[in-house]
Amino acid sequence: MNMMSKPSRGAYQVIDHTYDVVVVGAGGSGLRATLGMGAAGLKTACITKVFPTRSHTVAAQGGVAASLANMSDDDWRWHMYDTVKGSDWLGDQDAIEYMCREAVPAVYELEHFGVPFSRTEDGRIYQRPFGGHMKNFGESPAQRACAAADRTGHAILHTLYQQSLKHEVEFFVEYFALDLIMDEEGACRGVMAWCLDDGTMHRFRAQTVVLATGGYGRAFLSCTSAHTCTGDGGGMVLRAGLPCQDMEFVQFHPTGIFPAGCLITEGARGEGGYLTNAEGERFMERYAPTAKDLASRDVVSRSMTIEINEGRGCGPHKDHIMLHLEHLGADLLHERLPGISETARVFAGVDVTRAPIPVLPTVHYNMGGIPTNLHTEVLRPSESDPDAVVPGLMAVGEAACVSVHGANRLGCNSLLDLVVFGRAAAHRAAETLKPGVAQKPLPARAGEASLDRLDAARHAKGGTRVATLRERMQRTMQSHAAVFRTSKSLAEGVERMREVWHGLDDMSVADRGLIWNSDLVEALELANLMGNAMATMAGAEARHESRGAHAHDDFPERDDHEWMKHTLAWCDDDGAVRLAYRPVRMQTLTNEVSVIPPKKRVY
Repeated sequence: MNMMSKPSRGAYQVIDHTYDVVVVGAGGSGLRATLGMGAAGLKTACITKVFPTRSHTVAAQGGVAASLANMSDDDWRWHMYDTVKGSDWLGDQDAIEYMCREAVPAVYELEHFGVPFSRTEDGRIYQRPFGGHMKNFGESPAQRACAAADRTGHAILHTLYQQSLKHEVEFFVEYFALDLIMDEEGACRGVMAWCLDDGTMHRFRAQTVVLATGGYGRAFLSCTSAHTCTGDGGGMVLRAGLPCQDMEFVQFHPTGIFPAGCLITEGARGEGGYLTNAEGERFMERYAPTAKDLASRDVVSRSMTIEINEGRGCGPHKDHIMLHLEHLGADLLHERLPGISETARVFAGVDVTRAPIPVLPTVHYNMGGIPTNLHTEVLRPSESDPDAVVPGLMAVGEAACVSVHGANRLGCNSLLDLVVFGRAAAHRAAETLKPGVAQKPLPARAGEASLDRLDAARHAKGGTRVATLRERMQRTMQSHAAVFRTSKSLAEGVERMREVWHGLDDMSVADRGLIWNSDLVEALELANLMGNAMATMAGAEARHESRGAHAHDDFPERDDHEWMKHTLAWCDDDGAVRLAYRPVRMQTLTNEVSVIPPKKRVY
């Protein structure tokens, strides 16, 4: 039941709601969870700070990975092998098996929901090659990426939103989630949110809260993420005294347009595009003799960075690499890559049928996030129980760390992660929750601390604008936690980030209103970004090895004896980070596949 409570604190009108489930975020994973929970008869609310079809999933280009075998031989076990290898053996093998097995039914389900996939001559879903996806345990490239031209995320997001509208779920659009409501026992009981449209505060009580808030790419200066990707779920979890996991693993996509950072899909290389240096040399043949331009993303990003550092970069400042598509022909580009042809024209002034695109590695994806098990239940690990769960809290999508991506995500496994684990959250909720069950009252003063925090930010009268502080943080992250890291750069980064954190005390917010106050929204988003960024920098400084996206120059080898474990990071109100570790799950889910033992990762 929804009811109006008395305004609890002068200026703030608080409206109370009760649901079986509240999903925070309306991207691919949030919508898949929302529609599944609605279909299961649970009274479901979805809170989202932007209109659902403007969530960042809309920007995913390349495809969704599944071993359908429409274009070449394929097997989910090969997909699992590639994902474990791509993760540099930091991924949990039970969760990876679950994702790769469930990929096939999940994609067919999307097709039946109405996703307009590109088609083969005989009408089956078109699949293209993609980096790191191989046949027969790493032998030769597989065609595994199910694509809707180069607008796959757009097609999936719109379809999932339409499906959600069929079920009686309620959307709270342009509501900004502030904080989780936790009780004395450490269970999650709901969430506080601010309606940007009318300035009211909303207290949502629920049997379960699902965080589907996306990544925190905007902690960096150059990224492919939307401006909304501010790690809000991670920020809320850290403030609730819970840890984030594996935050030091941040993926750089090899082909962000130079210098804008907009994404050119890996599908461009999957269709036959290739990279060259200033000498016109196809240099990836030196670094990855088998996979070449379709090696996994961390390998390609590092290879490009080495070429530039060694003086073989392109352009007057030798500061980028060229991506060639012109040999593919206008017809194929128009059919398979129409979106990026337009992006290259707008952001680089390049006609892809005639000239190469200038590109540079750009922050693209966060492998780390809120730790969960494969049922999407959020973990609160302790020494005695590394798999203890938080009652009433789930996380899905890029906000979560299941961990299926480990130290490096394979292309097209993110859209897969969204639909498989959004669906898993719905299945788990349907198994464990009874619709309409009476919920005990919220703790006394529930949500008051959240309103105090909002009030303090709203009336901040310091000397530094939010945008100035944010840029300081982004420049610090970009220069100290980049493609290559050293002990010196990371130690300096931790110190600099501490300084930036304390700069929050001097923040100023110009607009004191509550309706469409973008200045206040950005201040609250900055607080979320800061928690994520602190955890990332501290975790990276502590990890003395190179694994996947974490390339540490002082420790160039992977160290399985010491470091085959997940990093847990807690961040307190003062910006101090405490680290602990939990084991990687090296057991499979069933006996239909063997554990994949660690070996050297070459492409």
